Amino acid sequence: MLDDLTSRDQRLLFAVMTLVHVADSLEELDADTETLQSTARKHLCQLGTLNWQQADGLNTVLPYGLRKIDTLRTLTTEALSVLMPFKAQEIQDSGGVYYGVNAISKNLIVANRKELLNANGFILGVSGSGKSFAAKREILSLALSTDHDILIIDPESEFPPLVSALGGEVVKISATSHNHINALDMEAGYGDGGNPVVLKSEFILSLCEQLMGAGKLGAKEKSVIDRCAVNAYRPYMKKGYKGEPPTLKEFHAELLKQPEPKAIDVALAIELFTNGSLNTFAQQTNVDTNSRIISYDIRDLGRQLLPVGMLVVLDSIFNRVIRNRERGRATWIFIDEIYLLFSQEYSTNFLFTLWKRVRKYNAACTGITQNLEDLLQSHTARTMLSNSEFVLMLNQAANDRLEIAKLLGISETSYPMLPTPNPARGS
Repeated sequence: MLDDLTSRDQRLLFAVMTLVHVADSLEELDADTETLQSTARKHLCQLGTLNWQQADGLNTVLPYGLRKIDTLRTLTTEALSVLMPFKAQEIQDSGGVYYGVNAISKNLIVANRKELLNANGFILGVSGSGKSFAAKREILSLALSTDHDILIIDPESEFPPLVSALGGEVVKISATSHNHINALDMEAGYGDGGNPVVLKSEFILSLCEQLMGAGKLGAKEKSVIDRCAVNAYRPYMKKGYKGEPPTLKEFHAELLKQPEPKAIDVALAIELFTNGSLNTFAQQTNVDTNSRIISYDIRDLGRQLLPVGMLVVLDSIFNRVIRNRERGRATWIFIDEIYLLFSQEYSTNFLFTLWKRVRKYNAACTGITQNLEDLLQSHTARTMLSNSEFVLMLNQAANDRLEIAKLLGISETSYPMLPTPNPARGS
């Protein structure tokens, strides 16, 4: 006991445990009493009978908060916790939304992710387990119970009916779409208090390298791109970030003005995406990016545009988050089939940066995926998953359950509660 108190951070507490049992006759009561005492002795416990103290025992048990029995014994914290009947932790947060049912108490789980250390999270499950439905239910609850902004990246075109019903904006992006998002859109606070062009220049470098191919940009090309980015944004900065920002066409024109042959090579490499047939991100934004609920439908982006489109959409969302911070509004970001973003190096890095920074901007990211095995093979994805305070797990494959339990530090006691596929439902 001394070792428990000094080394194991236990406390010594006074306790009394009182049981009340009733019967229809004295004979039945005595028989039940003997049965209870016999059962207790099997477990090396001793029960005392309250002769002539039945009323005091009943008043002790009833929820008055009174102890009418003049007896106590000492127990350590660990020993006393075994006797506690209320072992289930209920989650009933103020301002929360419904997520499920407590596996032990069967009460509703109503959680507010904003009360966690960070509100970032993942929705995980095998195909057909209800991931999209769970995300839509959360989006609907947030839309109806809060005034927060909701942004969705939708690679499978699953959310337009819900977004339209909620009065939001569906931005359908493809090479032939009339919807355009300017890749060079930039808010005044883009640089997190510093020079926003510095961070935007880094984004343009990633964009150009994505367009030209990994490893194609050397030190000379990067210097030229940085110089042209600053020149393209100079008129916009002089106007106090008011009016229309530059586009990739202005950036392309700046490249052609440079005397270095490397600049001409870069301009020629990105011409398809600036003045060519895939110039959907080289024009001024013509969709309502101020709508409270926006779904970016990227299903019809081709193989050539998909990597660039993911970068541009993530950057557009980051701009919106910055704008909302200035307005004092919270932002929720939902990314369906997030494994698609992890398949590209630059979108992975941008997403990782976004995941770490959005907490400071009163925003939260939610990744939705079924390809958990692919997700766990990415070191970046594993880091994001382990640093997310909220994980909604639906039906899981046996191997994935084990990996998730190790990654999230789920105890052996809680492990059997992890959901498993139901063969009867085919999921």
